[in-house]
Amino acid sequence: MRIGVVCPYSLGTPGGVQNHVRDLAEALLSVGHEVSVLAPVDDPEDAVPPYVVSSGRAVGVPYNGSVARVTFGPRTAARVRNWLADGDFDVVHVHEPTTPSASIIALWQGDGPFVATFHTWQVRSRAMSVASGLLRPALEKIDARIAVSENARSMMVQHIGGEAVVIPNGLYTSRFKGSPRPEWMGADGTISFLGRLDEPRKGLGVLIDAVPALLAERPRLKILVAGAGHAAGPVPPKYRDNILFLGAIDDEARADMLAGSDLYVAPHLGGESFGIVLLEAMAAGAPVLASDLPAFRQVLEGGRLGELFDVGDVDQLARRTLALLNDPQRRDELRAAGLAAVPKYDWSALVPELLSVYELVARR
Repeated sequence: MRIGVVCPYSLGTPGGVQNHVRDLAEALLSVGHEVSVLAPVDDPEDAVPPYVVSSGRAVGVPYNGSVARVTFGPRTAARVRNWLADGDFDVVHVHEPTTPSASIIALWQGDGPFVATFHTWQVRSRAMSVASGLLRPALEKIDARIAVSENARSMMVQHIGGEAVVIPNGLYTSRFKGSPRPEWMGADGTISFLGRLDEPRKGLGVLIDAVPALLAERPRLKILVAGAGHAAGPVPPKYRDNILFLGAIDDEARADMLAGSDLYVAPHLGGESFGIVLLEAMAAGAPVLASDLPAFRQVLEGGRLGELFDVGDVDQLARRTLALLNDPQRRDELRAAGLAAVPKYDWSALVPELLSVYELVARR
């Protein structure tokens, strides 16, 4: 099949949607399909994979507690129109079609068939409620709708109507068979965090606030912090031997960090529609402790695959972390459960589901 994929956000910026689109394209290419991805580019000089076509230079727009780097406007519209004409696709798969981006422009300008994936979840979205009427003519062109989680599906149904099949975010589980790095190991254990440091909703501040209680019992604990951006506030000098900021790390380093972690901590405060970072930790063999967000609870199957703590509760985070570090048997149970659960999220399992949707709308 000739498959066009539209990513609303710059592939040069870390994010769940961007990672999903890139991995999806590579998975489809690996089984013999022709794939072209239309996406913003932060800088025209940036190197992009050969299957990527630029929809224009990305600009930052505040969205869902973060900053989305998107393209929009007449120049983007012209690029979308040319891409659709040149591609002659059997199916066009647009992601996050309700954001002001190339995704909604593709729906406005193209004839389809269209598949759309909805990633976002919020309890309420005033902007989406207001915009739904304006977007409806374009959204009615969608032939099949996919949501990455039940939460994302419920938001779509609430604000847009219609129905969607749930196909979760995927990952290549084999890429997370890392090797612990001795320089990252702590004599009193190692815990890790992964996420943009300058997004408060990722919860790094909650973890930092728990550090005094953690070090009071385990003074040689190592806390690995990975991600782009800069932390909101300075770390007290007396903790600098314990907290190691790794910056934006590549896939190999990420796998090594997670594989060497006695515990992966996800203290996010909200705005999550799935929990791919939890799956990455589980695939690497790291036990998981996460905020009790609906999306995380779903991925962790209510606590069967990882433990949960109340969102933003620093004291509870510290207590649960110490309890797990003091209980190697419980960590082994969580590690085994996680490793047994992640294969169903591997791209080898998800691509056939997606192709069945593509083939259905292409025949239609």
